[in-house]
Amino acid sequence: MTAKSRGKLAPTDYRVLAEFRFLMRRFMMFSEDAARESGLAPQQHQALLAIKGFEKDEPPAVGDLAERLAIKHHSAVGLVDRLVKAGHLKRRHDDADRRRVMLSLTASGEKLLADLSAAHRHELRMLTPSLKALFAKLER
Repeated sequence: MTAKSRGKLAPTDYRVLAEFRFLMRRFMMFSEDAARESGLAPQQHQALLAIKGFEKDEPPAVGDLAERLAIKHHSAVGLVDRLVKAGHLKRRHDDADRRRVMLSLTASGEKLLADLSAAHRHELRMLTPSLKALFAKLER
């Protein structure tokens, strides 16, 4: 889709987009700060959440984590190594394909993620009225 085919934007469209970016950035800053206060790098928190929230019936593999975080496979391996070393993650080889390394959270990873996720849910609930108002403006 080209810029021309998207239609002309009104001044209010720019205000809505700017406000949306502001709210998203505010949430991201909250998330990064909360992760650091819990002793995790923001990307480590994202990794734990991606693993716990993986939508398939089987545990995710390292390649799945790399895809969900939009990072290279070798970067995901390093991230997994650090989380395993910290005691928040465990890995095992897939029984059907020994090349695949499957990931799951340890008890400490589960607890840490539960605490962080509760705080994130609360923050999102605080932002919900503002987001709903913005989306309503976009639908007009």
